[in-house]
Formats: sequence, C-alpha cells, structure tokens
Amino acid sequence: MATDPSIYFRQLLSGRDFAVGDPVATQMVNFVYAIGDRSTGECVIVDPAYAVDDLIDTLAADGMTVTGVLATHYHPDHVGGSMMGHTIEGVPRLLERLSVPVHVQAPEARWVSKTTGIAESDLAAHESGDVVRVGGVAIELLHTPGHTPGSQCFLVDGRLVTGDTLFLEGCGRTDLPGSDVGQMYESLQRLATLPGGTVVFPGHRYSLPSSGTLDVIREQNYVYKPSSKDQWLTMFGN
Repeated sequence: MATDPSIYFRQLLSGRDFAVGDPVATQMVNFVYAIGDRSTGECVIVDPAYAVDDLIDTLAADGMTVTGVLATHYHPDHVGGSMMGHTIEGVPRLLERLSVPVHVQAPEARWVSKTTGIAESDLAAHESGDVVRVGGVAIELLHTPGHTPGSQCFLVDGRLVTGDTLFLEGCGRTDLPGSDVGQMYESLQRLATLPGGTVVFPGHRYSLPSSGTLDVIREQNYVYKPSSKDQWLTMFGN
C-alpha cells in the first residue's frame, strides 16, 4: 500500500509498548493509535486508556503534540473507567493534562460520559461521514453500531482503524449492554464495501498479525461467511 509520507501513523500495544507491568493492560492487549501531520506536529490519539502520561510523552518524543482524542466506543479498556475491579485512568487523565476535544459518534456520547465521568460538554459529537482534520490530514469517521450504539471506525490514507467492530479474526461481542447483532451485520457489510487493499488496524491484538488487508479478512474471517442477514442471525444471534 502506497501511503502519504506526511502522515504520522503509529500503533502501540498495551503491556508491551506502554503500560508495561500493568496486568490489566497486558491481559487486554489493546492497541492505541496516533494519527497526525508530520509537518505541523499535531496528532490525535485513538482510545487512550492505560498509562496516559506515558503515551503523551512517547508521542512528544516523536515530535508530536496531542490535539484531540478519537474514541472508538465507550468501554473502559478504550476510554477509561471501572473494569474488573480496577480503575482505568483513560480520557479523564488525558483531559487533566490537555484541553482537547474528544470525538465520538452522537449515539455514544452519553455512554462515554457515564463510563468515564467526563461531561458531555467535553465531547465533540459527530455523525457518520464527518471528517476530523489534524493539520492537513483528513480522518473520516464511520459509524459502525453493533458492538455499542455509537461504535465508530476511522479511515485515513488507506488505513482503517476498527476498534472492536472488526478484528482480523472475528468481530466485537454483541451480547453486552447497548449491543445489537443485527446492526453489527450491517456495519460489517458496510466495511466490506471499502477497497480490498484497505489495511485494517483492530482495537485488540487477538491474532498474531497486528494488521491485515480487507480483501484477506473478507476471505478468511468467519464473520463474512454468512451469505445473508438471516444466516448471520442464525449463526450469531444471541
């Protein structure tokens, strides 16, 4: 895939690249992404949950300043909050250090606020197809409900950051509060219409590779095996 060299794109794995020694971060194997403009030194950070200070400092060492947050969905391992008896610092800690917008899909705003404790006024609520600009870099926000009501993916320069909507193997759970198995089917089908060379970057490392092209995922991922929504609901309905 030919990519624009002016675009800063970095993938970081919890428990390995940051939050080293944190048992929850290590167990959850979350990916965090930074997307920005090398010429301006601005970037947004996707799903900062653990070791937020370390993440900000790591990006600063690359000459990048965090100017916003992109939240794929409201779960604590992506934005912070309480999980498994642990408190994950997440976006609230980031906002203590930086005054930046937190970009969410409108249906997710109240869920993010409730999970993290931050005010909805701290959130920038979007519709599907909205574009967030970081310097000269355009990031398209794609609403992909199913895992949660306002799950979203981010498309930039042939890369698709999918959060917990689509993994290289499988997809996000649809048996949790706010989940909808029918919406997940529709969202996965929408993603499948993107060019086959699009590189998918998931929200967790649930497979050995850290990314993969959409054409290979469509061929190999079992979530694309059903040939109709009825078949999907038969196989994956809760």
